[in-house]
Amino acid sequence: MIEIVRWGILGTAKIAVKDVIPAMQSAENCAIVAISSRSVESAAKIARDFSIPKHYGSYEELLDDPEIDAIYIPLPNHLHLEWTIKSAESGKHVLCEKPLGLDTDEVRKMIETRDQTGVKIQEAFMVRTHPKWIVVRDLVKSGKIGSVKAITMFFSYFNLDRSNIRNKLEMGGGALMDIGCYCVNLSRFLFAEEPRRVSGLIERDSETGIDKLTSAMLDFPSGHASFTCSTQLVPYQRMQILGTKGRIEVEVPVNFPSDSPTRIFVDDGADYFGNNIEIIEIKPANKFLIQAELFSKAIRSNSEQAIPLEDSFRNIAVIESIFRSAKTNNWEIPESL
Repeated sequence: MIEIVRWGILGTAKIAVKDVIPAMQSAENCAIVAISSRSVESAAKIARDFSIPKHYGSYEELLDDPEIDAIYIPLPNHLHLEWTIKSAESGKHVLCEKPLGLDTDEVRKMIETRDQTGVKIQEAFMVRTHPKWIVVRDLVKSGKIGSVKAITMFFSYFNLDRSNIRNKLEMGGGALMDIGCYCVNLSRFLFAEEPRRVSGLIERDSETGIDKLTSAMLDFPSGHASFTCSTQLVPYQRMQILGTKGRIEVEVPVNFPSDSPTRIFVDDGADYFGNNIEIIEIKPANKFLIQAELFSKAIRSNSEQAIPLEDSFRNIAVIESIFRSAKTNNWEIPESL
């Protein structure tokens, strides 16, 4: 018998409405029983649209609901700490959107809260548990392309909307926090180790102050990772993983569709034109559905979740060091837990 986790949705952000709620409602072990918003009208509308039994006009009311086991938080970045801690202190497990905190101090407080309350808290890096990235990681571990020595990634989109939270510095906006966090996370995931030092280069928007163009170099024990991310460039996503015997190219590393296959290209390096490239097609799978089911399973079985909080701390420590390096013009060492 499948044990159901009863979920409450803390907010009506686009990612919740477009991706997470539909995914959870199709999951075998999830049931969304309530949604909240600062606007009771907004909560009521989403509740009607998705046939969610209960809605609340405040986050506090949702956390007081004894019929809720876990909370999903899609709020702006600067609110993650407050509502993750309040959710945990109310006895609810927490799945919170990335980046989990604005800095290492915030994530450290979440770890302390987890240890005090005994609930599970996870950052919603949904790509990490998708079959596509499991295949890529397994290819790397198998030695298919030899020893991996370099990883490079580019991630960009174009957004000049000043009202958008991604363009609000005080809300934790900017390229590095919004999309560069994936570049850091996936590089750490593939190397399966932590960078010894990092270097960052940042160009800020003169009006909003957010980093609109950020590049970084991560020095791992086994090799180097580099990436560029931007909120004001042509939309584009690619990752290259280069080894001593071959190369893997990941098509659309993050925002790949759930309803169509995705592709991985494996090049044996026989020539510069890729005439021997092997294309691995990954069947359609919903990354938000997989994330919800795995976290719910970890809750019900009281087992280790897919992405521990300690991993989230190490990720934000690298991001924090990139920001610091851009100011000091020096290599910076990420903080240890």
